[in-house]
Formats: sequence, C-alpha cells, structure tokens
Amino acid sequence: MPLPKTYPRTRYEPSPLVDLTDKAVRERLSAGALRAFFNIMERWKVRDEDARALLGGISNGPYYELKKNPERVLDADRLQRISYLVGIFKALHILYSEALADAWVTRPNTNRIFAGLSPLEFMVRGGLPSLAIVRRLLDARRGGQH
Repeated sequence: MPLPKTYPRTRYEPSPLVDLTDKAVRERLSAGALRAFFNIMERWKVRDEDARALLGGISNGPYYELKKNPERVLDADRLQRISYLVGIFKALHILYSEALADAWVTRPNTNRIFAGLSPLEFMVRGGLPSLAIVRRLLDARRGGQH
C-alpha cells in the first residue's frame, strides 16, 4: 500500500491572512492606509485623476473628502489596492535609489509587460490585476529573478 503524499518539511511560516471582511480590521487599517496612499501619490507626483483611478475609480467629491479627512473606513477593495501600492513603493525603494524609485512609476518602460507604457499608466488602465502584476514583478526582482 503506497504511503500518503506529504509536503516536505519547511521552516517557512506563512503570515496569517488579514480578514478584510471584518469591519474592526478595516477600521484599524484604514486611516494609516490612506495616509500612506496620499504620501505615496505625492512622492510619485501622481495627478489626482490617476490617484482616483488607482483607488478603483472614486469620484471627485469622495476622493477629496478622504484626502481632507482620512479617518474613514475603507472597503476591502480599496484596502487591497493600497496594500499593493505600498508593496510596490517598498520594493522600488529596496531596488533603486530614492530618486529613481519615486520616478520609476511615471517613466515609460520597455519591459514587455508594460508595452512602452509607464507602470502608472499600466496600473490605471488595468486596475487591480495590473497592481498585482507590478507587485509580483518587483518582488521577483527583489528576489534576484528577472
């Protein structure tokens, strides 16, 4: 009788998943996430129109209300979007000098993923899936994979 298949032992301990369906969790994370988001948009010199698109297409009124008063509770989608952007920001600052890290998203990119677009244009056009792609690309580069 064959032995049951098991995964090899590892020292890797995955982080627990954050439950963004839990309102208390979203309340705890929202204000800091919004402050980080607006700081990143300022560092990257992103226009408000593009910043609104990165948040999932939020309209002017609610966007400026969030900017003025970041003590709002975000929905899971917006928290996930901001999480990707924070990860992208962090990865860029690990990979490049501060000036290049902050300029990278707005510069046209010849990587075939971007097809000549800037990473910002790619993320604005592609929404949440494109944020994930950029994050994975940069995480791979951080790990030494190209």
